[in-house]
Amino acid sequence: MPDQGNSTTPDPGNSTAPDPGNSTAPDPDGSPWTTLRSGQRYDNPWIRVDEHQVLTPAGTPGIYGTVHFKHLALGILPIDSEGHTRLVGQYRYPLRCMSWEIPEGGGHHHVAPLESAQRELAEETGLRAGNWLELMQLHLSNAVSDERAICYLAWDLHQGESAPDDSERLEVRRVPFYRVLESVWTGEITDAISVAAILRLALMVQRGEAPDAVMAALARP
Repeated sequence: MPDQGNSTTPDPGNSTAPDPGNSTAPDPDGSPWTTLRSGQRYDNPWIRVDEHQVLTPAGTPGIYGTVHFKHLALGILPIDSEGHTRLVGQYRYPLRCMSWEIPEGGGHHHVAPLESAQRELAEETGLRAGNWLELMQLHLSNAVSDERAICYLAWDLHQGESAPDDSERLEVRRVPFYRVLESVWTGEITDAISVAAILRLALMVQRGEAPDAVMAALARP
């Protein structure tokens, strides 16, 4: 998930100036909600917070706060020829704790997602991959935000030099994939993008649907 303060350079094309007034946007056809008026309450280069005066599906008045994310979240699950992946450890400020995750970052909406994912993998781990496959797309917290994520599988890996952002302090570990899967099962890994991507690949392997090279790597003792 893109961090405020690092990982993703603010995108001037997506930046929104604070709106001092209120506005009303039509609700999509078929929506059980009615938006009476909306107003921006907070804005920075990464997110915008809006408050909406609404009629709920039950017809009662209420308020609804939403968070708009200005970048696309990206997760990359790299698998090397020996069936190992990479975990990135970093301190997550909102949770006030260390989190172990697959390589992740953010991409500008006007840049091809795969291009941004390739950049993030190289920056955090130094890895370049010869093959890529989109695993899945996610809505990360759809009760309050529109944040969307794309997860990729990467293989045919080549090691280079990492180049994390100046504001990042990262620890990278090379770990067998099945040990990482066990860490999801035990709750050691809780990051949503990581959990989803790891379980998706495990299911693909179980069904024989993973790429041949990845199947072979994960079959190694």
